Amino acid sequence: MGPPPSPPYQDPDPPLVSQPDMEPGAAKDKDSFRNYTSGPLLDRVFATYKLMHTRQTVDFVRRKHAQFGGFSYKRMTVMEAVDMLDGLVDESDPDVDFPNSFHAFQTAEGIREAHPDKDWFHLVGLLHDLGKVLALAGEPQWAVVGDTFPVGCRPQASVVFRDCTFQANPDLQHPLYSTELGMYQPHCGLENVLMSWGHDEYMYRMMKFNKFALPPEAFYIVRFHSFYPWHKFGDYQQLCNEQDLAMLPWVQEFNKFDLYTKSSSLPDVAALRPYYQGLVDKYCPGVLCW
Repeated sequence: MGPPPSPPYQDPDPPLVSQPDMEPGAAKDKDSFRNYTSGPLLDRVFATYKLMHTRQTVDFVRRKHAQFGGFSYKRMTVMEAVDMLDGLVDESDPDVDFPNSFHAFQTAEGIREAHPDKDWFHLVGLLHDLGKVLALAGEPQWAVVGDTFPVGCRPQASVVFRDCTFQANPDLQHPLYSTELGMYQPHCGLENVLMSWGHDEYMYRMMKFNKFALPPEAFYIVRFHSFYPWHKFGDYQQLCNEQDLAMLPWVQEFNKFDLYTKSSSLPDVAALRPYYQGLVDKYCPGVLCW
């Protein structure tokens, strides 16, 4: 299957028409999403990032690749993984306090309404957070959820809580890892960068291991959808190559639905399941290795 056409350019502040699951009144308040300075969940969120930014190192990430790279944790279908997320509330998310399974369907339905002809994109909405099953396998949330960032180089300015959470990270005392380029070559490409370990990288690798029949854009979205310092704030340009810049509009288009469809109005999952089961059967059927 050939790659889908690039989406049209979208303004960084998307209009309500691109946020189909938002109530009209909520559009005025969209700046309240990703509020890391106040709110009822802030203490929980800060504690998660403090642990993440202390313990996510080059050595830690490499050990996690080795630990989970054989995909021997569990055998289950995609829908069984979705159901597992009924038991997970993301402790890094300042916007929601309900199970992650609902967010998967909210995101997928937002994409489906805006891009009715791209069924692979709808499925990405459902799949994108399934790597969070790691938290239900006993992994701490700081090694599963939250914004991602490259390890092996100095954190850039837009990383959440950068100025108050990295002090005890040993890599920042390393003579190479503490520099702007760190262990990388200029414009080496994000595919050659070691990202902090979490659900994005795990799910991307799981999809590759199980040979999901999706276009390259789908794999890229899953792998980098939590890399907000790059796709939202434009940091880490020194590591990007032409492929990254070509894929960026897809990640940004996806982000509108990942972020702005979050709502306490929960979807009718039972009514939606048959449609998404059909997409699973088309692109990633059967019992898979996780």
